[in-house]
Amino acid sequence: MKNIKNIVIAGGGSAGWLAAAMLAAEYHNSQSQIKITLIESDRIGTIGVGEGTWPTMRTTLKKIGISEKDFLLTCDASFKQGSKFINWRSTDKGDFFYQPFEPPIGFPYVNIAHNWIKEKEQGLSTSFSKSVCFQEAISELHLAPKTPHTPDYDAVANYAYHLDASKFVAMLAKHSINVFGVMRIEGEINKVNVDKEGFIESLSLNDGSRIEGDLFIDCTGLKSLLLGDALDVKFTSKKDILFTDSAIAVQAPYENEDQVIPSPTLSTAQTQGWIWDISLYSRRGIGHVFSSAHSTETQALDNLANYLHKNNGKNVDISSAKTIKFSPGHRKFFWKNNCVAIGMASGFLEPLEASALAMVEYSANLIIKKLPGSKEALHGAAKSFNKEMQYHWEKVIEFLKLHYLLSKRTDSDFWNDNRNLQSIPDSLQNFLEELRYRVIDFDELSHANEVFPAIGYQYVIYGMDFLPVKERQVRNSYINFDASRLFQQNAANKSAATEKLPSNRQYLNWLRQKKMTTE
Repeated sequence: MKNIKNIVIAGGGSAGWLAAAMLAAEYHNSQSQIKITLIESDRIGTIGVGEGTWPTMRTTLKKIGISEKDFLLTCDASFKQGSKFINWRSTDKGDFFYQPFEPPIGFPYVNIAHNWIKEKEQGLSTSFSKSVCFQEAISELHLAPKTPHTPDYDAVANYAYHLDASKFVAMLAKHSINVFGVMRIEGEINKVNVDKEGFIESLSLNDGSRIEGDLFIDCTGLKSLLLGDALDVKFTSKKDILFTDSAIAVQAPYENEDQVIPSPTLSTAQTQGWIWDISLYSRRGIGHVFSSAHSTETQALDNLANYLHKNNGKNVDISSAKTIKFSPGHRKFFWKNNCVAIGMASGFLEPLEASALAMVEYSANLIIKKLPGSKEALHGAAKSFNKEMQYHWEKVIEFLKLHYLLSKRTDSDFWNDNRNLQSIPDSLQNFLEELRYRVIDFDELSHANEVFPAIGYQYVIYGMDFLPVKERQVRNSYINFDASRLFQQNAANKSAATEKLPSNRQYLNWLRQKKMTTE
C-alpha cells in the first residue's frame, strides 16, 4: 500500500495557485506530511478566468491566512455585491434587475417570495430584489458593504470581490511558497509518463528533468495536457445549450480619480450577446461575450466600442482589445486514476455569473474532502468526486441558460434561438413548468452546497418576471407571519445601511491612507 505524499500541480494561473494555496493550508505541517509541487512556465501565458468572484472567496482567503486589507491593496481589488443585469428582460430603456448576494429578508425561516408575488399581482410591489433586500439600494448608491470599523471578512452586506487576476496569482504564489513551503518549478511539460495501468508516473520537462508524484492536478488550461491528452478523457461540448463562444476584452482607465466604483458586476445585454463591466480600484475590465454563429468579430467590436463611448470609456484604445475563443463544455469526467483536473482543464462555460473561480474553489475543497490516504483508494475517490462535480456542472449550465431563455428580447436570432426548446435541457424545462404553479423554496435544490443556491434562482427568475399563475397552492408557512412587517424591516435596513456605509472609493481610499500612515 503506497500512501499519497506527493501532489504535483501542472500549471499555474488562478486555478493552479489557488488550488496550491488551499491544499497547502490544509496539509502544511500536518501529520499527513504531504509535499506540494507546482510546475509552470514563464513563457506560457495564462487566460484569466475573470476578475469577478463569489462570497466563498472570503472564506477561502481567510482560511489560507491572507489579510483582507493586504489582499484589497495588493490585487487592486474592490467589492462586488452581486450582479446588475441591464436589458436582459427587454430592450426598454431603464430595464434592469439585480441579483444581490444578500439573501431576501426573512431567510432562512420565512420565504417572503409568495407575499411579494401577491403584491406584484395587485400592482403594489416594486422589483423582487428591491422589495426583499436592501443590497440593491446600497449598490445603486455605489456604497461599500462594510465600514472602516468592520473586521476583516465581516460584512454589513454579503459581498465578494472584483480583482486583478494577474496580481491575484502573484500574491497566491508568494504566499504559498513563503508561508506553506510549496515548491515551484519553472519549466515546460513536454511529456506525461503514464504506466501500463493508466496512472501518471511523472512529468518530463523541457530541461530533461522528471517530476514524480502520487496525485497530479491538471491546471494546464484549455489544453488539458494531463487529463485530456495523456489520459484521453474526452471533452463534452455544451454548445447546443450555451451559444456564446467568443469574447473581446479591454482594460479601461477611469476618466478621473474620483470616478465612482460600482458595487455590482454590470452585465448589459446586446443584440448578439452581452457586455461585462467590472470596476477595480484603479481601472475597469470590460468585455463583449458573443456567439460566433450569430455575430462576426467586427460586429462585436463595434458593439463594444459603442458601449465604451456611452459609458465613460471614450479614452480607451479599442485596438488594444484582446479576442478570446472558447468552447463551452467540460470533460466527460474530472478525476481519472491519479489525475484530477481543475479550472479550464476540467471545462469552461462562459464568463456569465463568474462561475469559473467559484468552481475552482469548489473543486479544491472537494479534493481535500475526498483525498484518500493511499493510492489503492483513488478509484473510489474519483468515482465519488466525478458524481458530485457532474451534478454541479449540470446545475451551473442550467442556471446560466436561465438568463437567456427567460428573456423577452426578440431583436435577434441569438435571443430567439435561446428560447428554442431543443436548446433547453429537459430537467430545466420540467423545473420551469413546475414553477408556473408554485413558489421557489429555499431547499429547492438537492445538494447541501450548491454553487448557485435557491435564493439565486429566486433573484433571477423573479427578476426576469417569470411568475407563477394565480391558481397556485398557498401553504400556511407562506401566510402565518406578518409580511408587511418584513417589508418594513427591509426598508429600515436600507435607511440604516445608506446612512452609515461609505462609498466604495471612500473605503478603498481610507485603506490606502491608513497604510501610508503606518509605514
